[in-house]
Amino acid sequence: MSAHHKINYIEIPVTDIKVAKAFFNSVFDWQFIDYGPDYCAFDGVGIDGGFFSAKQNVSTANGSVLVVLYSDDLVATQANIEASDGKIVQAIFSFPGGRRFHFTDPCGNEYAVWSDK
Repeated sequence: MSAHHKINYIEIPVTDIKVAKAFFNSVFDWQFIDYGPDYCAFDGVGIDGGFFSAKQNVSTANGSVLVVLYSDDLVATQANIEASDGKIVQAIFSFPGGRRFHFTDPCGNEYAVWSDK
């Protein structure tokens, strides 16, 4: 499949890169490559991207794009998020094709996790 005109990379603002890296490593086992104090990259997580230092955060209430992750076990993923200082902002709910919940990371960015199981 050609990469032409496909979404190739996402960049997410975070208020604290060290905190964001620790959270995503702990919960989702993401690895990072640092490019100075204000940027780090991740790959092999479904789409490549990076975190950059910013004062803003992302949420659907502000009209942001929602990054949605997949899990084979929503309950276990939710427990890992909560144990790593994430906050559940929308409890697990069903929709056609599966179930999902929304959470914020310790930097206040909103994400969702879904499963078809």
